[in-house]
Amino acid sequence: MSVVPAEEKAVVPVVPGAYTGDPPTPYTEDVPENLRRAVSRLQFPPSYVVVGFYRLVTDRNLFVPAWQKCKHGFIRGAAIGIVWAVGTFKIQRKFVEVFLIKSPSVTGLSRDAIFGIPMPFDLPTYATLFFLSSQVSAVIYFFLSRNIRIARERAYDQTIASRGKGADWWRPYVEEWDNPPSVKSSGWGLGAFMSGPVGRIVSRLLMIPLHFVPFAGIFIAAWFRALGTARYLHQPYFKAKGMTPEQVSTFIEERKWDYRSFGFAAALAERLPVVGLIFSISNRIGAAMWAHDLEKRQHYVAAVKAGLAPGESKPKLE
Repeated sequence: MSVVPAEEKAVVPVVPGAYTGDPPTPYTEDVPENLRRAVSRLQFPPSYVVVGFYRLVTDRNLFVPAWQKCKHGFIRGAAIGIVWAVGTFKIQRKFVEVFLIKSPSVTGLSRDAIFGIPMPFDLPTYATLFFLSSQVSAVIYFFLSRNIRIARERAYDQTIASRGKGADWWRPYVEEWDNPPSVKSSGWGLGAFMSGPVGRIVSRLLMIPLHFVPFAGIFIAAWFRALGTARYLHQPYFKAKGMTPEQVSTFIEERKWDYRSFGFAAALAERLPVVGLIFSISNRIGAAMWAHDLEKRQHYVAAVKAGLAPGESKPKLE
């Protein structure tokens, strides 16, 4: 009996790769030892949201400056927010019962279920607490608005400084794909606009109707804001590398699902009532750590393309 030899498995090029829409990321296999942990983290970008939060609450060099900058506004806002919540609880609960619970075709809510899923608690009370917590967050943010922006910027810069990297460590952009995707060269696309300050305000205004859909609304809003949020959080990285709008668009297109998943996790965390204010700072830390790992791979790509073993001589992999 003749034996038919098994068909040989096609070898997919890894270094460098060819962009075909859903290929394996190049420069992820056979990497040097000092790059393996970074490459492992890069496989799941949402993990940087968790890592950023962990670093903020455990690293005094990050937590103390942020708290010192925000504590007075937070205390004032929390005090006023709690008074507002206690004073309007009954009125808002009545609103939930009359307009939301009795309109399940619009909100997906009934007295004992959300989108048909039975709940083991008093849903009107729970929905009211959800609305009130969002309002308290808005009041706190009103008192924090200026200082929390400063705390966010400092958190990013302090995270980069904690890695011991100066301005000269960020090198010019190196294309990692043999055949990169074709993108528009204009820096005035919808993605760029929505990641800017005006676009973020427009996004918040467009998401207001979702505030009246408890629970599911925050997931829907986070998905729509995912890519813009991720692009916005990495603007300091693109600026440090001196990337052009076309390079930024290409870089994001090659990693669009990485940016979408990270942006979704970051936007979802920031929409959580009250604690989302903490995530709005820690996400800068996570974005900085992600940028650091991406830059380490950029150094490796530059070394490989220059025909040098990483770490032997310039360009040196750090």
